Amino acid sequence: MTSITVACLDMAGTTVADDGTVLEAFAAAIDGLPEAAFDQAMADVRASMGQSKIEVFRRILGDEAAARKANEAFEDHYAAAVRAGNVSPLPGAEETFAALRQAGVRICLATGFSPATRDAIIGKLGWGGLVDLALSPADAGRGRPWPDLPLTALLRLGGGAVSELAVAGDTASDIESGRRAGAAIVAGVLTGASTRADLEQAGAPLILDKIADILPHVAPLPAPPCDPRVIVTRTVRMPRGLRRRALLRQDRRPGPATTRCLIGHQPRSCSTSA
Repeated sequence: MTSITVACLDMAGTTVADDGTVLEAFAAAIDGLPEAAFDQAMADVRASMGQSKIEVFRRILGDEAAARKANEAFEDHYAAAVRAGNVSPLPGAEETFAALRQAGVRICLATGFSPATRDAIIGKLGWGGLVDLALSPADAGRGRPWPDLPLTALLRLGGGAVSELAVAGDTASDIESGRRAGAAIVAGVLTGASTRADLEQAGAPLILDKIADILPHVAPLPAPPCDPRVIVTRTVRMPRGLRRRALLRQDRRPGPATTRCLIGHQPRSCSTSA
């Protein structure tokens, strides 16, 4: 089992429920485009879910001023949805945070949103005390599909190597980012924008129905403590030459090994046979 110390988890669609609010915000931001251009732009948006929003607008609009204006409109629309309470945790997300931290795994929430929108979501959900770090592309250099977000999370949270890093998200961009970062665990999650076929095509090594399903791979429950005294059954030589099956208690604690017959004889009264 890989020893994971840092988990870099996506927000919308992975830990935060997204009932189409992201696409609605994109549509509102480019509503002024001609119909054909609008349809093509929305197709590009769907194909680039998970990426830096400003980078998406730059690509589909081809003009810096137009991209910045559209990005502001996107952020305003999404912020209004957050204020209206239209964001909620996905089932099991908060319990997953708690289980990871209990296992000693530090948590980063990563997103393509701006820091202002990201922090508004975290504040609305009351997650400030549940995670260790939150990152947007502006904090790391580049957004997905580049590896900057997970690698920045690893560095800031004191991870020792990429073999200690887990990445999870609901888009092909999340998968590509995690794989480029060399993360030990790269998981696609089926609660967001992508189907299983989408994630398989993206090369996801692991596909989960929900974020909580990452726990056995990242933070397995510790095995129960072993009782050094193990009950076994063996054939023993009893007094007066009798041989029978008997219950023996073997004490495997540090020190000289002892075997006690549980039917009333002292250790020297019976001996095990091979």
